[in-house]
Formats: sequence, structure tokens, C-alpha cells
Amino acid sequence: MAASLCFLLLISLSLLLWSAAPASASSLPNSVQDPHRVVQEVERSINVSRRNLGYFSCGTGNPIDDCWRCDPNWESNRKRLADCAIGFGKNAMGGRNGRFYVVSDAGDDDAVNPRPGTLRHAVIQNEPLWIIFKRDMVIRLKQELVMNSYKTIDGRGASVHVAGGPCITIHYASNIIIHGIHIHDCKRGGNGNIRDSPQHSGWWTVSDGDGVSIFGGKHIWVDHCSLSNCNDGLIDAIHGSTAITISNNYMTHHDKVMLLGHSDSYTQDKDMQVTIAFNHFGEGLVQRMPRCRHGYFHVVNNDYTHWEMYAIGGSASPTIYSQGNRFAAPDNRFRKEVTKHEDAPETQWRHWNWRSEGDLLLNGAYFRQSGAGAASSYARAYSLSARPSSLVGSITLTAGALNCRRGSRC
Repeated sequence: MAASLCFLLLISLSLLLWSAAPASASSLPNSVQDPHRVVQEVERSINVSRRNLGYFSCGTGNPIDDCWRCDPNWESNRKRLADCAIGFGKNAMGGRNGRFYVVSDAGDDDAVNPRPGTLRHAVIQNEPLWIIFKRDMVIRLKQELVMNSYKTIDGRGASVHVAGGPCITIHYASNIIIHGIHIHDCKRGGNGNIRDSPQHSGWWTVSDGDGVSIFGGKHIWVDHCSLSNCNDGLIDAIHGSTAITISNNYMTHHDKVMLLGHSDSYTQDKDMQVTIAFNHFGEGLVQRMPRCRHGYFHVVNNDYTHWEMYAIGGSASPTIYSQGNRFAAPDNRFRKEVTKHEDAPETQWRHWNWRSEGDLLLNGAYFRQSGAGAASSYARAYSLSARPSSLVGSITLTAGALNCRRGSRC
């Protein structure tokens, strides 16, 4: 695609130079005499060709990034990010309609009466808020960070780590965007009072120690975060959560990466819809990228460069639509299979709808497909158009928290 665009530019430049040159005796009688018109036509042709090639403003091929990252004034236009979501979580508004809240205090001394200026004080407010950070900081939470609805946590412009304690919980909340932060070394919390709104605090039992725990959440988007080494899952979504996009994240050094669906018996998860797109599943990962139950899951254009047991698994008849991913199997000849059908004999799982389409399977990797492939089932598991798997390397090149600095392109 890039080659085609370059070719077009060369042809267009040649046309421009020819048409702008003085006429000679050998010039054609109908040659173009207005260079300005030629420039306009060249620019129009290039823009049309970019659209035809699937490019956006930057031409990286990543539709989320190309929506906002080329703007050197991204800091003044932060809320544009909310218009760039894709997949099942594309309607997550976050704090788009609210004011900015600047976190200036990395402390977390009191989970019931948090100080103004702390991240905990920001996320429990009832109003929509777009939360940003005054400076680089490491936030070590004393208890889970229980979020209220309509919040964006936007780490761009600072190096923000939520680490070393309990981490982020989305509990029956909606319209949340988490972008551009590091989440790692998360511990179990609970057995204490935690405030979840200005009007309410309550007793929380012991948590699992997830990086991001989504419990009954809807319209959630986790984008461009770096996650690693948590007590349980890096990102888990259970108990009827749905309308979720997990994109552009870089995940490393963890066992049970992502659980989507509470249990085989919890059938309320049958309507769950999750998009997993443009992520890099990197070194030190073992399994559950993701592990799915009951619902509908679109796994698209991710780069799997490491797993020790398997990459994608599930139970309780989930629909999994794998498109345009790159799977590089480990050298262990017993771990080449991408998939794992859990907790069921083959007589059952062979009817589960798991499809691989356009995936790049390397180093002996193989995807065990199953099910009759009912069109209606895969329609509910389809959330965006996949790019060719050959482009996955460039699409996921900057997965994880970005090094955005004010005054320059992110």
C-alpha cells in the first residue's frame, strides 16, 4: 500500500513539473497552463488514493491512532480521543461531556475520604470528568480504585503508573475510557470500606488482584495501556459486562491474562460482546489471551509473540471470531496450538463456533476451528473490518502506553 502511494506521488510530481514548464514548439496544444490547478488536482488525487488504500490522517493503518495521533495539538484536543473508539466499546463516552480534572497528588491515604487532587477523588465523582495528570507519578493504592460512570483516565503527557497495590475496578459502572497508563504488580485488596461516590461508601471483601476488573460494566474502552504481573488477571470482565473494546495494549509477564465471562454456570454472560484489537501479547505470557465464556468475541489484528500454554481458549460455547491476527507459536512442539477448548469433551466443543479467518500462523502454530459457523452467530461476533495479517507488525508497533510529550506529535 505504501509503495502504491509513493508511486502515485512520483507520477503526480512528474505531472506537476511537466504542466508548469514553459510551452515549447513541441508542447501539445491542449497542455495545462495553470500550475495552481494542477497542484489542487494532485492533492485531490492523493487524498482519494489514501482513502482507497484505507489510510487515515497518518497512514499507519491503525484506525484508532490515525484518528488522533497526528495532531501536534493533541493536548488541546484531548477529547477527540473519545470519537476514535472502534469495536463493541465504540460508544464509550468517558468524560467527553465533562470538565477536566487534573490529578496533582499521587497519594491514596484514605479510601473513604480521599483528598481532592488524587485519582481516587476524581473517579468517584458523579459528574462526567476527563482526568489528566499534572506530572509523572506512581500511584500505589491502598484499596481498589472503584470507578463511577462517565470517566476518562487519560495518561497522555505524563508517565503514570498504577502499581504495587490493588488496582482498578469498574463495578456496575458504564461509559469509561482508560488510556495511556501503566498498570502492573497489582495486589489483592478489600476487607475494608471504600467510597464509590460522593454519597456512598461500603464494605468490600477481598478482591482478586486484577489490573482492570470489569464487573457488570458496559461501554468500556481500555486503550494504549501497558499491563503486566498482576495477582490474577490483567483485564477481566464478568457478571454481565458487555460493549467492551480492549485495544492497543501491550501485555507481558503474566499467567492468566484475560478472563471474559464469570463461570460456565453464569448464563447472564451469554450477551457479552468484546472486541480485542491491535494488542501486542508479548514476552512472559502463559494463557488466556483471552479465555471466553458464553458470549461473542472478536479477536482482530493482534500480535501474539509469546504463549506458554495456549493463546485463545474458552468454555460454555462462546463464539470466537479470530481475524487477521499473527500467531507465533513457541518452540515447544507440544504448545503449537493457538486454541484450547476447556472443560468439555470433543463431542461438545466441536459444536462451538470458533473461526479463524486470515490469521498468520507461524512456527507451526495452528488454530483448531469448530462449529457449523452459523452466520447469525458470527454476525454478533463481528465488530470492525480486519486489516491483512501482514500489516499486524506495523499496526501494533506502538502498542502500550505512549510517550506523549506536550507540544509534539504523540
